[in-house]
Amino acid sequence: MSKIRLGIIGCGGMAGSHSGGFHYLSDRVEIAATCDIELERAQKAAELTGAKLAVADYRELLDHVDAVLVVLPHDLHFEVGMTCLKAGKHVLMEKPMCNTEEECIQLIETSEQVGKVLMTAYPVRFWPIVLKLKELIDSKEYGECFQMSVWTEQFTRYKEGHWALSADRLGGGQFFSHGCHYVDLLLWFLGRPVRGTHIGTNFGTPWMEKEGTSNVTIEFENGALGYHFGTWGARGTRLGWSIHAHCTEGMLEINLAEKKLYAHTHIKEEKANLDTESRKKVLYEADASGKFTHHELEHFLDCIRDGSRPITDGPTSLQGLRVIWKLYEAERNNTVADLRGLGLDQPWEQAKA
Repeated sequence: MSKIRLGIIGCGGMAGSHSGGFHYLSDRVEIAATCDIELERAQKAAELTGAKLAVADYRELLDHVDAVLVVLPHDLHFEVGMTCLKAGKHVLMEKPMCNTEEECIQLIETSEQVGKVLMTAYPVRFWPIVLKLKELIDSKEYGECFQMSVWTEQFTRYKEGHWALSADRLGGGQFFSHGCHYVDLLLWFLGRPVRGTHIGTNFGTPWMEKEGTSNVTIEFENGALGYHFGTWGARGTRLGWSIHAHCTEGMLEINLAEKKLYAHTHIKEEKANLDTESRKKVLYEADASGKFTHHELEHFLDCIRDGSRPITDGPTSLQGLRVIWKLYEAERNNTVADLRGLGLDQPWEQAKA
């Protein structure tokens, strides 16, 4: 099969993080064109990726590509995604898919009408170290998982005038923009959500119009709890990017800074002396660096070749965003969110945010 001709629309920081993985797939994909409203940035990206065409208007690359990677401000996802799908192009859309439910539904319906792949870029699902954790939890090798906690401690301060400072353009705050990765992950690991709460603040991140720090807790049908703490205001970190999965026979930990998956077992029974020592074993060590985005691109290419549905397709992505919108609504109303019907395996057409 000939190489897929890919166009990159948006050549800022996110396009840069993706470009590091393109060489792993050079036998399957050709970066044919780059686009950025700042033409010089598109030209630099073209030099980096070997693209023969660099343009400032994304419509000018459509005749030269089979598929596009859309890496734009969130409020532009809908217009650009619709135009590309209607032009017969497969779309890998940076997260979140769109800023509103209506826009997401229209994109999904259009992709199905034209028979083109629509996939949301949730790269964490495809990291080998995360897949190994999923395998261990699904196999119940360490018993039942009853608590999964995800920490993402970052310092992200946008310059004055940056589009991401606007809640309307971003679609919300840190929780919507970045936490969507981890809501998706928790639903994938733990199943159907039942109820949840979210509390966010821009205290410590005054440059954010909405929250720059977010805490979310979700209860699932089987009784397990999922938690995500994310901040763009960290001035220091120990956990960095970490996952802890407490199971009935041990605790599994991903420490991304060390690129290792650990098992912690045989904890001493607590006898009022706070002795929490346990045994520690390395189960998996990643041999790659960076964001490993080539794994999701490989899946996107597989779906184009096979005509299969991405595991982060439009409907599953929409269900995760609906969870976030429900949690935001409950936070405004000072209530607990009812999240029933929003599992990744549940009928998306029947659920409404």
